[in-house]
Amino acid sequence: MSGHKGLDKWFKQDWVDIGSKKKGGGHKKCGRSKQKADAKRKYPKCVPAAKAARMTDSQKRSAVSRKRAAGNPGGKPTNVKTFARKKAAMGGYMGKMIDGDLGGVNVSNPSYKKYYQGML
Repeated sequence: MSGHKGLDKWFKQDWVDIGSKKKGGGHKKCGRSKQKADAKRKYPKCVPAAKAARMTDSQKRSAVSRKRAAGNPGGKPTNVKTFARKKAAMGGYMGKMIDGDLGGVNVSNPSYKKYYQGML
């Protein structure tokens, strides 16, 4: 059954909540129980421990705030991306810039020139 390898790996990973740090360093295990102490914990943002170790503090704060802002509608957890995508200044195009100049936008392709000409 080779189709289960990804899921097996997922279950074997050590999942941690990047929204709650432990005193000695690291993060608490992912999830909450029905205990009173856990009931007061804020909604967890869980990632594998290896990914959490590679993330900066600002990336962790961003992911946790987006997860908590998404809420928990209907009792179901909402998935949010761990890393937010950056938007480009004009229209969201994040591709390779092309040679030439047109009002601060570098272009050489005639079709791009026509497209950006209308924005200026």
